[in-house]
Amino acid sequence: MLSRVHHSVLLGITGACAVLWMCAPLPSARAVETQSPRPSVAEDFPIASGVRIAGDDKQTRFILDLDHKIDVRAFTLNNPYRVVLDIPQVTFNLPTGVGGSGRGLIRAFRYGLVMPGGSRMVFDLTGPAKIEKAYAMEAANDQPARLVLELSAVEPSAFKASSVSSAGSGDLNQLRPAILADADANPAVPDTTGMTKAMTPTDSRLVVVIDPGHGGIDNGTQAPSGEAEKSLVLDFALALRDRIEKSGKYRVVMTRSDDTFIPLGDRVKIARNNMAALFVSIHADALPKKEGDAQGATIYTLSDKASDAEAEKLAEAENKADAIAGVNLTEEPADVADILIDLTQRETRTFSNRFARMLANEMKSVARMHKHPLKSAGFRVLKAHDVPSVLVELGYVSNRDDLQHLVSESWRSRTVGSVAQAVDAFLGKRVVSANPPSN
Repeated sequence: MLSRVHHSVLLGITGACAVLWMCAPLPSARAVETQSPRPSVAEDFPIASGVRIAGDDKQTRFILDLDHKIDVRAFTLNNPYRVVLDIPQVTFNLPTGVGGSGRGLIRAFRYGLVMPGGSRMVFDLTGPAKIEKAYAMEAANDQPARLVLELSAVEPSAFKASSVSSAGSGDLNQLRPAILADADANPAVPDTTGMTKAMTPTDSRLVVVIDPGHGGIDNGTQAPSGEAEKSLVLDFALALRDRIEKSGKYRVVMTRSDDTFIPLGDRVKIARNNMAALFVSIHADALPKKEGDAQGATIYTLSDKASDAEAEKLAEAENKADAIAGVNLTEEPADVADILIDLTQRETRTFSNRFARMLANEMKSVARMHKHPLKSAGFRVLKAHDVPSVLVELGYVSNRDDLQHLVSESWRSRTVGSVAQAVDAFLGKRVVSANPPSN
């Protein structure tokens, strides 16, 4: 494990590194260790009840029916061509499967919660386009309130990032929900869940960060029967949190505890800001039918070179999570060229591999494992240089037997127990050394 000397030096480096983290040009999900209270009744939010798309590959109009008017900001992204709508939090009561295909300039679209108090819609385009208009209308003449997006095709050379706001002045802050404004003004707001508080001097326990993959607008993989990865892994992660906390030995921090999108870089920052002793990211895989069948749990660690083609493909898919939610990835954090950082990375990977082996040994007694259960690849979410980190694929939602396990409470309970046991075995010696017996 990292030495006290390393941590002391790295604490100084952390402050300098913080300014190097670049945010997207729009406020994406805030990966802070505090969460403001959220309304408990879904009816408090505007309700979206239907969508319509009209037009062709030259001009296309998208209409979203609402129960009352809302503000909207639209912007474009390329590589690939997309349009993103940022709106206040909305309850989407839309038909199952809507968005899987589009019309005209819209190839497909997706929607969901992207931050507490804010929703997002992301449109995949068939080619470069510009936003002619993005606005909302009050209900009138027996027609519901509507959000309207109008697009026109342009030549690739004419495409450029653009932004349109119905808030009037174009100031994005006018669209920021009050709940986020409060969080900005007072980042030390008391945590209502009791699970994501920033570390305090009175709590010296080691920190375990549990990271349920995907969330909000990003569903992750989808089972043929409709189960979404984001929900399956959240259920598992919450159960794991409860099991670890029950022992009282460790403090657990969740990157998300509800259906909220958190950018990959912010998940890493949560681990580093809390000086986590361990980071465990929870996922579930899937294979297209044409690629055959696979089953069993797999544990991944970080590597510059993937252990096999399947691991490389999975890492590429997982690393696109921010693009799925419309986050601008053109700016990446700058690397800090420091020999201590490099040494710490090597040490951290050693401990990550050690935990991965311990976890595989514990899980194999209660869960089906992949034929090659230990793999490595370049997952962005595992790149905290000073936090031992693993990514656990619990199984394949595309495999019938694995899916039955993933939705089974008894399987979840047994498997959660094995993961908690591995965490305790890995961190137990540190707890002992951190609290030596008094003379």
